[in-house]
Amino acid sequence: MNRRDVIQKVILGSTVLIVVPSVLSNCSKDPLSNAGTETLPGAGSGKITIDLSLADNSALNNTGGTKITQGIIVANTGSNNFVALASACTHEGSTIGYSSDETAFICPNHGSKFSSSGSVLLGPATTALKAYPISKSGTILTISL
Repeated sequence: MNRRDVIQKVILGSTVLIVVPSVLSNCSKDPLSNAGTETLPGAGSGKITIDLSLADNSALNNTGGTKITQGIIVANTGSNNFVALASACTHEGSTIGYSSDETAFICPNHGSKFSSSGSVLLGPATTALKAYPISKSGTILTISL
């Protein structure tokens, strides 16, 4: 092995050590915010609560308002109705949003649309989003997992 081959291998190895970890960390899903939410006491309680009186959750007080918490998008669909669905598109995992104009959950990457029950309205997604039961008591929303 000559000097040039050694230098090329050292440079290539160094580049791999620098580039690969940063690429892998950039490909991971963004951590989802859970500010203003809490899990009810007791491990594995299977519930998430959202207090609508907290500033972090104020968007949910308006029709079309949404909040993503613990991988679930919660939307105010109007008339004091709320929907809770898995927030990752079943096509490629992008975070979906809610369009009150279309009354649908839409993936910004490829345009998949989902109903408020999670069923696919328009592809390329072919699998429904998981829907979670949600109830409201006073200013507290409770999502059953």
